[in-house]
Amino acid sequence: MKVTIENKKGLNKDLKVFIDKKTISSYMDEKYEEVKNTVTLKGFRPGKVPREILKKQFGQAIFGEVLDKVLKDTSTKALQENKIKPAGQPKIDLKIYGEDKDLEYIISVTELPKIDIKNLQNIKFDDYKVKIEPKETEKRIQDIAKSQKNFEEVDPAKVANEGDLVVFDYKATVDGKDFKGNEGKNTQLELGKDLFIQGFDKQLLKLKKNDEANVEVNLPENFPEKELIGKKAIFICTITAVKKAKEVKIDDDFAKNLGAKDLKDLKDLITKQINEEYKNSLDALSNRQLLNEIEKIKLEEIPENLKEQEIKILSQGMKEEELNKNKNDIEKKAIKRIKTGLILNEFGEQNKINVNEQEMQSEIQKQLRMMPGQEKMLQEYYQSNPSVLSNLRGQLYEEKILKQIKLKAKPSLKEITKEQAEKLLKEENEKLIKEQHSHDHNHDHSTDKKSSLSKKELSQKKTKTTSKKSSKAKKVSNK
Repeated sequence: MKVTIENKKGLNKDLKVFIDKKTISSYMDEKYEEVKNTVTLKGFRPGKVPREILKKQFGQAIFGEVLDKVLKDTSTKALQENKIKPAGQPKIDLKIYGEDKDLEYIISVTELPKIDIKNLQNIKFDDYKVKIEPKETEKRIQDIAKSQKNFEEVDPAKVANEGDLVVFDYKATVDGKDFKGNEGKNTQLELGKDLFIQGFDKQLLKLKKNDEANVEVNLPENFPEKELIGKKAIFICTITAVKKAKEVKIDDDFAKNLGAKDLKDLKDLITKQINEEYKNSLDALSNRQLLNEIEKIKLEEIPENLKEQEIKILSQGMKEEELNKNKNDIEKKAIKRIKTGLILNEFGEQNKINVNEQEMQSEIQKQLRMMPGQEKMLQEYYQSNPSVLSNLRGQLYEEKILKQIKLKAKPSLKEITKEQAEKLLKEENEKLIKEQHSHDHNHDHSTDKKSSLSKKELSQKKTKTTSKKSSKAKKVSNK
């Protein structure tokens, strides 16, 4: 194989590839041998069909398959040997080809620009650490204690007030008739939360043990017996106990019930938990700072084909008048996004950063846990939408890259209070909402500065044989 570079114009190159007919012939011999051992023709034993017969019957199809394979193998090798990373799909133009001829073709390719990632070491960003005051930890523990109420029965003469737990038996009727599930024993209701049927628990206020009450309510829309929805029901309730909340004592036993070694260990765990809650959001803020700084790095050239693709994505759904009006802004945004994607991808490649299946599954499980009761639906959504999984992989890939860049860049460590953190995050959120609103007209959902270019698109090594002259023929099949 002989390769020469022609018509070099910036990132655009034409590579002329020449393969002698002897090499083509060896590919043909290999393919005919394969076909001979698989094709069955009447009058010939398996594996004994003469080449002349095969050529007459399948010659065009065999040559088409061989040509495709040769183009795929040699074009990939030509790009690799000349250290060219294509930005998008190279085009192949056949000049000379045929079963008993040399092969000559032109690869027209736009290559990715050379990127110096040393500048990333000079990037500055704010690395935040939230100082959690002991009072914040104490408040969180007290909130946990309040949510774990212990109720104990009071004197039978005491009436039920809001916040008390009432235990009762009931029998209900609609229009004086029983219905399925109309009886209940030892039903517990915390008064004031209105969790049973709307307006039910307030009718149990000021009752005491052994009191009986007729509670009238309209049955809700989610009532199991559909024909009774909205109808008035009368619940005859007999109070069997009134219980008041007992203050939970915050001590070592309380901490152990929550899985900690003791109260001191619980405080340490809660402090760490609060810090992590803020850290995740502040890390995202730092990432946006990094991406903003990366956008400022200059690249001599941007592949024109990638720019056109990005402009098409950003202007999707826009009317021609609106597109012309915002053309310059869209082009600037496209260039920024492509540049950011190229730089991140180059860093990822040089540092051998990848997202493995274990990391993917871990992230999917994390998202499933965030949607309790809808796990199956979300799982099916992922399975039926490969593009969603691809986007998720791209997000994880970018997060890993930014994390690695942070280790090499120059952080400015800032210890801030919880109040300062909340103010920072509020301001950033308002800024993002404002940006989102200003770009809603062109369907741009990129306020997190992520490039729409995937790792696969940016680092594609292989080429498809999309030629200007068609060499496609029907695939050889067993007969």
